[in-house]
Amino acid sequence: MEENPVKPTFEEAIERLEGIVNSMEEGNTPLAELVDKFEEGTRMARTCQERLKEAETRIALVKKTQEGFDLQDLSTTEED
Repeated sequence: MEENPVKPTFEEAIERLEGIVNSMEEGNTPLAELVDKFEEGTRMARTCQERLKEAETRIALVKKTQEGFDLQDLSTTEED
């Protein structure tokens, strides 16, 4: 198991997820490989959700700044 694996960007994850879906839809993949692809696809979908949530949080902070609040630096937050 890797230590501190680098999570892909949203664009990288969505591209990989699309590739996984396309290969699974072809219908000629062995069952064991389908399960592996399903697991990877689930991880990529989760990564996309996390990246979207991060973007939503940053947008909300920008909106607060426009309303007179201070913008917080999110670049120092830890990723799970």
